[in-house]
Amino acid sequence: MGHRRYLPLNLKWRNDKVSFDNTVEHRLPPDMLSGDDILDQVADLDGLPLTKDLRKKIKISHKKRGDNWNKKSIFFDLPYWKTLLLQHNLDVMQIEKNICDNILGTILDIKGKTKDTLSTRLDLREMNIRKELHPIQNGDEYELPAASYTLSVEEKQKNFNFLKNLKVPDGFSSNISHCVNLKDKKISGLKSHDCHIILQHLLPLAMRVMLCKSVSEPLIELSILFKVLGAKCLSIEKLEQIEAQIPKTLCKLEKVFPPAFFDVMVHLSIHLPNEARIAGPVQYRWMYPIKRYLHFLKCFIGNMAHPEGSIVEGYLALECMTLCSRYLNTIKTKFNCPERNYDGGVIESDGGLTIFCEPGKSLKGSSPDKLDSHDLEEAHFYILKNCDEIQPFLE
Repeated sequence: MGHRRYLPLNLKWRNDKVSFDNTVEHRLPPDMLSGDDILDQVADLDGLPLTKDLRKKIKISHKKRGDNWNKKSIFFDLPYWKTLLLQHNLDVMQIEKNICDNILGTILDIKGKTKDTLSTRLDLREMNIRKELHPIQNGDEYELPAASYTLSVEEKQKNFNFLKNLKVPDGFSSNISHCVNLKDKKISGLKSHDCHIILQHLLPLAMRVMLCKSVSEPLIELSILFKVLGAKCLSIEKLEQIEAQIPKTLCKLEKVFPPAFFDVMVHLSIHLPNEARIAGPVQYRWMYPIKRYLHFLKCFIGNMAHPEGSIVEGYLALECMTLCSRYLNTIKTKFNCPERNYDGGVIESDGGLTIFCEPGKSLKGSSPDKLDSHDLEEAHFYILKNCDEIQPFLE
């Protein structure tokens, strides 16, 4: 309850109900309410029972109160809670994943994940907006006109083929190609970090070419928003710019995408720049380290009937082995084993380029292959751009 609840930018409260407005206004979000302001608003809601029993339920008139609070949060019992500048922290990781799933499911028209369904088109007809998207009834069936935010069959095939054949540097992301099903034209099983990579690096490249400007422009702006938020060093000037831009970006999206696209996660992005200014970089606030450590603990579970005991037993064994490994130098342990991409160390330079000072190693099961002229030229440029001896000439 630390934040004011915002409505979608094309919705307004009327008689305690949500009504759709065909016009979209470019408006900035109001300032966050402070803890004292919220505490004053919910002062008369202390001890109010929350129940579905109609005999005990107390009806609250939000129209008379002028707010949307239903109860007083128990967190206000903490003495320091009302003085916090950021009472609740939004998880950027989960917001980013849900937005990426919404975008991919809709523009690729993935069954079960798209927001552009028959029910959505019927809602547009009921609201009498975007007549070009209204479903056409042919007997007992409906035909959905093509939308500007949906790719054609050929374009979708190109996207699926691109993701299926995608190769990235080691550790940059997981193997996204395993999540692509070319036969059923589906993408499933994407992890949070995969969505992070797709939304910030891959999606802008594909959308700039395949979608019209009215669709690609707000999607690229949304990608830039998360790229700025995920930076190691935050710039106050850039945060102020994206904070002023994100309401306009959502307005652009609402002009194109159907109302069903805008769930709560899409609208929570409007709060993220202000939270970053208060709490700092998101690397210290999102759920990636916690989920990674929980996965580490789950690997200890051998007896599903007693998972907690298995975790404790496995963790104690790991601590014992770690302690012993610090005193064993003659055998291979976690402290002296070579890295995953260890290429055999550095050899002495014979007067050539420093990039050739590492001997390298062959991959298991590999076979020699001859590079064509295009790949050979790319390898040549890569070597030149990454040599210390060439840097003075590039500058």
